[in-house]
Amino acid sequence: TWSPVRVPWPQEGAVTQAWSQIRGREGSRLEGATQLEVARGGEHEDNVSRLRSSSLEIREKGSEILREQLDAAQQELKLKDKECERLSQVRDQLEQELEELTASLFEEAHKMVREANVKQAAAEKQLKEAQGKIDVLQAEVSALKTMVLTSTPSSPNRQAHPQLLSPGTRSKGASPRHGGGHTRNKSASWALPLAPGGNLDPPSVSLQPVREDKEMDNVLYAEFLTWKDRPSLDRTSAFLGRIYREDIGPCLSFTKSELSQSVQNAVENNSLTIEPVAVSTLPVVKANAVECGGPKKCALSGLSRSCKHRIKLGDRESYYYISPSSRARITAVCNFFTYIRYIQQGLVRHDAEQMFWEVTRLRREMTVAKLGFYLTDTDQG
Repeated sequence: TWSPVRVPWPQEGAVTQAWSQIRGREGSRLEGATQLEVARGGEHEDNVSRLRSSSLEIREKGSEILREQLDAAQQELKLKDKECERLSQVRDQLEQELEELTASLFEEAHKMVREANVKQAAAEKQLKEAQGKIDVLQAEVSALKTMVLTSTPSSPNRQAHPQLLSPGTRSKGASPRHGGGHTRNKSASWALPLAPGGNLDPPSVSLQPVREDKEMDNVLYAEFLTWKDRPSLDRTSAFLGRIYREDIGPCLSFTKSELSQSVQNAVENNSLTIEPVAVSTLPVVKANAVECGGPKKCALSGLSRSCKHRIKLGDRESYYYISPSSRARITAVCNFFTYIRYIQQGLVRHDAEQMFWEVTRLRREMTVAKLGFYLTDTDQG
């Protein structure tokens, strides 16, 4: 069983004393805490002030850095703006140059097309003209071949060779040509015998008919055949060299040696012109009388003769009056050169023997003319 324990109750003075001790202890504790709080408060204020000052410094430094970065960014933007402006100007310039280049290229292309069209039209026109000339030349060559086949210097076709007509006959029809090449008046062969006085013997019924015989010289014929294989006007060949020495040189050897050489050169170059002199329209002689002669003086022989013809050498402006004998000698040489040129150009269709005898006949004409014999047209008086 439970038995109650009696606890003695303290006395009144002891309790009071105890309470006062407890209060004392509590008061001292509160005072210490208060002092601690005060001390702590002062330290906190110091820390706050230090923090405030440091934050201000950080703000100022940050502001300076940001300000510097802003200035740098603005400077960089200005540089980039300038660069963009420069590039924009370059772009505009390039676009302008491109437009100008395109326009010039189109203009040049149109110009080239126009020039090409003009050249093409001119070329087509020249082609048509050339074709027409070719047709004319072919027709002339055909006519010339036909003429050569039907005409030789020994028996010329006077209708095909109007330059062989006498001046009186020519004045009624065609006019004499003054173009390039030598033109000649009538030249005939020497089949009729000549009297000692130089006149032709009249035909007589009492004379017996005479036939002219001929015999070929083998040496001359061999030289002609060698030349005919490769015909040319080179005098170094044996065939032409002999003819130059024996016929051409002596036949064109006149008193005026310098003029004689000029005449020979013109004959060789096919640039000599012989034309009759109209008495009513005698030209004014530009050079002196010794050089060019006159109607009464031969320029080649220097003798006083009635000159009914005159010659022109190539492109020279002067005319030289020549006597009938000088004309016959020049004409004989021109006949020879004309025939060998026909052979060289392949226009003679005869066999080699016929060609040789024609060349021989022409050589005889040169020899006879050199000796002073010539025929005179009856209508020339």
